[in-house]
Amino acid sequence: MRARRAELLDRLCELFLAEGFAHFTLDELAGRMHCSKSTLYTLAHSKEQLAVRVVGHFFKRATGNIERRVAECTDPRSRMRTYLKAAAAELAPASRRFIADMASNPATRASYESNARAAADRIRQDVHEGVRTGVFREVDSALVAEMVGLTLSAIQRGEISERTGLSDAAAFDALSDFLVGGLSASETDPARSTEEHGTEES
Repeated sequence: MRARRAELLDRLCELFLAEGFAHFTLDELAGRMHCSKSTLYTLAHSKEQLAVRVVGHFFKRATGNIERRVAECTDPRSRMRTYLKAAAAELAPASRRFIADMASNPATRASYESNARAAADRIRQDVHEGVRTGVFREVDSALVAEMVGLTLSAIQRGEISERTGLSDAAAFDALSDFLVGGLSASETDPARSTEEHGTEES
């Protein structure tokens, strides 16, 4: 039963990411999942609770994938770059309709905002460590994190894409370059150099 619920959550997550969720009824969701409404009720007792459960599942899965990639990095610059690139990859399947539905529903927006705060906290930690170890110049890590959090939220809401024409992935890459380049204590970014050198060799 646990495996069945996990599989159903994954399938609902893929559906929500592609098509949003606000317009679906429970009957329609049961039809798309080829299951009964009673099966959906094993996940949540209402459509709104189901949306919260699936959105929470999406962020939990994305966070796990991101953290596994970041765990391989030791330098705060490469860790910050990897984190933002991984975040872009996890958000890539999310349609604008999914983002809009998530932002317009107070219950799911809480998960959305919590994820943005967690991302800002991660960047704050990396900036603080970079300043402490001398790879980043002296800056206010709390201010940087606040600015990054606002930018991440704007990317996730689609505002950056609308205003600049950049894809979400390109926006995350640009933010990564801006942060690492602007914060580095020297003009040389070993993490970037290694990345580019490896790309050239491959």
